[in-house]
Amino acid sequence: MSTKTNEPGRGAIDINDMGVVFNARGTMVEAVSSVDLKVRPGEFVSLIGPSGCGKSTLLNIVAGFVEPTSGSVLVDGKTIRGPSSDRGVVFQQYSLFPWLSVRKNVEFGLKMKGVAASQRETQARTLLGLAGLLAFENHYPDQLSGGMKQRVGIVRALATSPQVLLMDEPFGALDAQTRTVMQEILTNMWQQFRISVLFVTHDIEESIFLSDRIYVMTARPGRIKAEITVPLPRPRTPEMTYTPEFIALVQQLKGLIREESLAAMGSELKEGGLSGFGVEVGPKGVGEMV
Repeated sequence: MSTKTNEPGRGAIDINDMGVVFNARGTMVEAVSSVDLKVRPGEFVSLIGPSGCGKSTLLNIVAGFVEPTSGSVLVDGKTIRGPSSDRGVVFQQYSLFPWLSVRKNVEFGLKMKGVAASQRETQARTLLGLAGLLAFENHYPDQLSGGMKQRVGIVRALATSPQVLLMDEPFGALDAQTRTVMQEILTNMWQQFRISVLFVTHDIEESIFLSDRIYVMTARPGRIKAEITVPLPRPRTPEMTYTPEFIALVQQLKGLIREESLAAMGSELKEGGLSGFGVEVGPKGVGEMV
């Protein structure tokens, strides 16, 4: 089976003036407000922002798990009406079926679509080969490392040939070294498939390394604070992270995120309070303060 790339002109995400309000135990909470966001076909776009700003909520709306309260959310010009195989999803948790082998996990979506067993096996083995996992096709999830499990999750999401891949902090649970390697694997696989990707992360360096564009969200209710174009050439290599262009983007994004993180934490963490909250701790420690 040859590697299937995204169809020309397919995989466009178009979010217009979208808002989300949740009912939390009788209290109406505005999670996201007036969001405008676009992902062009074959583009890699990241969402970053402080905790609780609505990044995952926005991703879940595109996935079809949550309905927006207002505005419109379209994929290829069509309003989203629930989950669909044209949108693959990869979560931070290793959402693999523990009773299925690696290959059977990858085949699962194809089986649900009615693909013949021989074709399922061929497609799954090809994708596992691209991810460097073919030797583990008959292993079970509990026999794999965290990075390997997440590679299986990505391959499984790609197996049904979606037009859009939605990724919610997929490397958040991995150690730093494994995370760096996974970023390289993902960008290499993306180069082959050229699928549209919407990627949620807290990691500024990760967002720059992977993305064509980055949307920065405000503290809740989440709005789009800034849209940053990443001017680095493709393919991306680890050496790029040491360039002046990369470092400048890191500093720019850190400044934007810091403003919103302080806003999210509230007035008790205003600028003057970060040096120690204006309280001196004596030789007896915190105990003498209470």
